[in-house]
Amino acid sequence: MKKRIKNISFIFLLGALIVLSLSLFLPSFGQTAEQQTDFKVTLLGTGSPLLSTTRSGPSTLVEVGDEKLLFDAGRGTALQLYKANLLPGSVDKLFLTHLHSDHTIGIPDVWLTGSLPTGGKRDQAFNIWGPKGTEKMMLHMNKAFKADLDARDDSGNGNVEGASIAANDIKEGIVYKRKGIEVIAFKVDHKSIEPAFGYRINYKGHSVVISGDTRYNENLITFAKGAEVVIHEVAAAKPDNESGSIANILDLHTTPEEAGKVFSQIQPKLAVYSHIVLLGGLTEEKANLLERTKKTYGGTVLVGEDLLSIEIGDNVQVQQPGIEATPGN
Repeated sequence: MKKRIKNISFIFLLGALIVLSLSLFLPSFGQTAEQQTDFKVTLLGTGSPLLSTTRSGPSTLVEVGDEKLLFDAGRGTALQLYKANLLPGSVDKLFLTHLHSDHTIGIPDVWLTGSLPTGGKRDQAFNIWGPKGTEKMMLHMNKAFKADLDARDDSGNGNVEGASIAANDIKEGIVYKRKGIEVIAFKVDHKSIEPAFGYRINYKGHSVVISGDTRYNENLITFAKGAEVVIHEVAAAKPDNESGSIANILDLHTTPEEAGKVFSQIQPKLAVYSHIVLLGGLTEEKANLLERTKKTYGGTVLVGEDLLSIEIGDNVQVQQPGIEATPGN
């Protein structure tokens, strides 16, 4: 009997140690009390125009209340939604930061596949908000796929309503407000294309900011003040780089040191890198993104990975294990 009790005690202790070990891989920032939240952010794609088998094109999903808001639709976005256990048809709201191809090339897949019975059969129009030129782009995209749309309409294998488009050219300010959700667009500086926007999503007193593509930008800092989570782009090259073309690309983006200055003025609970641009053959292992950020910021920063998700409530919880983090002071 005593041996049996000892075995049970050992099993209980072993189980407790396993649970404790697993908890170490789920970082939590802010208060540690258990929370019920309906504000979740998923990095569907953290890549850039550079081809990659590990980073899909830039796209961020914000699930807030019962709404699913998609920000940008880069390469592979429909597949990334599927990996996140969602069908493209479950998304009918897309917000574009700017009209560079790496942020828009996944639109046809999300839009059209989502109108099919096998893709979730969207039950209303595909709504898109974006900078000047968005309406024209979607008008021509609709023309480009006319043969497909007509064929599916005639055969009954498509969804006319789910394939219809409602595009909106936007300006800085509130662009969406419904069910307690507020989406604010603000101008950033991507130099090569204008306008370019970042977005702030507010809900129940909590906020996340998505930078879009930008150089160091004071307007972003102004609009991001008070946000718990800031998802920011980053670009880096080897320190001894002397390439003029690489220097020009870096001039469109934000270095880790510059991003640190941004975070130090916003003071979020969590900063996350996405749209990660590594130039001149620089590998992620040698990029030292976190070490370079530490030069100007002592808070918590994550190097984002595809399908990393973050729950925002009284505390901020990272839901995917194995992500490199640097703790704040």
